[in-house]
Amino acid sequence: MGILNVDNITMKFGGLVAVSEFNMELKEGEIVGLIGPNGAGKTTAFNMITGVYKPTIGNIYLEKDNKNINITSLKPDEITRLGVARTFQNIRLFKELTVLENVLIGNHLRLKSNWAESVVGPLLKDTFNIDSKYTKEEKHMYEKSIELLKEVNLYDVIDEKAYSLPYGKQRRLEIARALATEPKILLLDEPAAGMNPNESLELMDFISEIRDKFNSTIFMIEHHMQVVMGICERIFVLDHGITIAQGTPSEIQNNNKVIEAYLGVE
Repeated sequence: MGILNVDNITMKFGGLVAVSEFNMELKEGEIVGLIGPNGAGKTTAFNMITGVYKPTIGNIYLEKDNKNINITSLKPDEITRLGVARTFQNIRLFKELTVLENVLIGNHLRLKSNWAESVVGPLLKDTFNIDSKYTKEEKHMYEKSIELLKEVNLYDVIDEKAYSLPYGKQRRLEIARALATEPKILLLDEPAAGMNPNESLELMDFISEIRDKFNSTIFMIEHHMQVVMGICERIFVLDHGITIAQGTPSEIQNNNKVIEAYLGVE
């Protein structure tokens, strides 16, 4: 089995079947794409995998420490703690906070101190110059955030407010915040949305670097075909919630069902 196994998941909203019997196996270290026309059910599939929706039918399994964990009914924060992080089609940054503060928020997921220690720790430091468990963790978290921003080439804007960044760097920051949670699997929802051609090319290189630097497995939704075909090793295609094709980029490009889904039939 792969690092993530999606077993026959279906999502119904009343009488509407948004996704029907979706099956997928993600292998460690892959970059896999999910494409399809608007309304095909791509984001719904992402939402089921990340705990936003519970599938009406089916199960999702995550491999961790040589065990297959059923994450189907877990909450989003529980799934993130297990090593699955995501970004969103519409960038969701804390725009009034700095670049560093945004990444620090992602790092908070791995803090072991409780809320009481977070209150007492700074008081001990200020009053007695004693490093508590919390202040040690806080220092480590800060150092990790600095190192991560260097890795993703955002260190030069570390003190800038998120809203002031160019669009491409905002997208990069959102990915960096997700990486701060230390994911094994990173789900990217239309990362090239709104980017110009040069930014899209840079994004392709960036995603490949993430996979190599952070030992990540990447599953991405994307409408930008140059990006999908350029970096994905396998691609799944949804149309009206149904998987109509899966395979290599070359196989998908030459699949008649995919061509019909995008271009229609004469």
